Amino acid sequence: MNRIRLSKSRYCKCVQCKKILWLDKYKPESATEDNKEAIFETGKNVGELAKGLFGDYEDIDFDKNLSAMIEKTDELMKNKPNIITEASFTFNNNFCSVDILKNDDDGVEIYEVKSSTKVKDIYLDDVAYQYFVLSNLGLNIKKACLIYINNEYIRDDELDISQLFKIEDLTETARQKQAEIRENIERINDFMQTHDRDNEPETIIEKHCFDPYSCDFWDYCTRDLPKPNVFDISGMQRRSKFKKYHEGKVSFRDLENERINRKYLEQIDFELNDREPKIDKYAIRQLLDSIRYPIYFIDYESCQYAIPELPKTKPYQQIPFQYSLHIIPEKGAPIEHKEYLAEAEDKNIIRNFAEAMIEDMPEDGSVIVYNKTFEATRNREIGEMYPDLKGEMERINGNIVDLMVPFRQRNYYTKEMQGSYSIKKVLPALYPDDPELDYGKLSMIHKGDEASEAFVKLKDKTPEEQKEIRNALLEYCKLDTLAMVKIWEKFREVTD
Repeated sequence: MNRIRLSKSRYCKCVQCKKILWLDKYKPESATEDNKEAIFETGKNVGELAKGLFGDYEDIDFDKNLSAMIEKTDELMKNKPNIITEASFTFNNNFCSVDILKNDDDGVEIYEVKSSTKVKDIYLDDVAYQYFVLSNLGLNIKKACLIYINNEYIRDDELDISQLFKIEDLTETARQKQAEIRENIERINDFMQTHDRDNEPETIIEKHCFDPYSCDFWDYCTRDLPKPNVFDISGMQRRSKFKKYHEGKVSFRDLENERINRKYLEQIDFELNDREPKIDKYAIRQLLDSIRYPIYFIDYESCQYAIPELPKTKPYQQIPFQYSLHIIPEKGAPIEHKEYLAEAEDKNIIRNFAEAMIEDMPEDGSVIVYNKTFEATRNREIGEMYPDLKGEMERINGNIVDLMVPFRQRNYYTKEMQGSYSIKKVLPALYPDDPELDYGKLSMIHKGDEASEAFVKLKDKTPEEQKEIRNALLEYCKLDTLAMVKIWEKFREVTD
């Protein structure tokens, strides 16, 4: 039979679900458009940095003509000992590029690079697949290893890649998986031979749809389920959703009398019966009574670097780079607005952020946030990094009031919130026809991950582009704190 071309990424997709490969080939337009550019960029940057771990190396440039990469690898393999990055091989139509190949006189060592901070099961399949290809070409594989991020590493002024990366020896695991790899490859080929364009394979909805990665074809494979369904219940654990699904309890009507959490039943009830908003005025008044002037409505934006860019920071540490602050100095006073946005080239972002915030919130009024955990954790981290600021960070944390609590506890709930207490669901539920509060109408940035990605890329932009992006960041963050002001006003309105 004609064997399909597999790569290590395609093989790993099939380990998760063989139908992904069929859908990729015959229905690629059915994939949900999900911006993974930032993830790919992170992986690429980490991979490039790791290439220098073993000294000088010879790199194979990517070429759509895979044969050219394989031929270049063959040439370089003769110059042993050497280090080859993206060394490319094929066996029986199974192709792989090895991130780092130590090509010694007595054999080779495989190093797969990941931007993760831990060893995941799917990485074992990835490394074992490469072992399969190279060993079947007659290469003596001395070691097969995974290189990944050490998230305990704290950067000094200079980056130390020997400390940034961990290396895990997976040689024995890779060897033990060889029979499994061979069987899987045969099954994948049989599957694709059996199911051509006009013979779509059966869809099996199971936990593998999200493990190890959320499948881009989830919406396609669940297109015939009733709407809303068990997978739309906010907060329910995924395994519980699948349990109900396999019991045939799929639609909200199926679930309305089930013995499940009351919050899930409440979401179902409000959806099915179009209930009026539920407002616990006593609970909301208690929260309002805890608020003291001056009132500081504040929201942070943060970003993460897999490769720490700032001294004293760890990989993937949350770096607060921006805040918006709406202030009501006293009862009846007009609202003031202040904001901070770090410079893209600033090497002291966290301290400058903290000092600006301390200056803008000098008094012991209430600090209003939406989801206390995030801001409070960042403040504690700042206090640990800069002991001279710890007292001020503790003062601010001691004044925090979490505006999310009434929604999380369902003291205030409407059908439109769809079981969620995210501000992106709550705000349009409270103000459905206010264009000023519509995140969709913002010019460029509409959610937190877009803000993070925009800031990370800021220094690579032209001055004109930087100005446009910075304005969009300020616009987005300002709406977050305006949203909190409007929620506070709604609380006052419904409790009058």
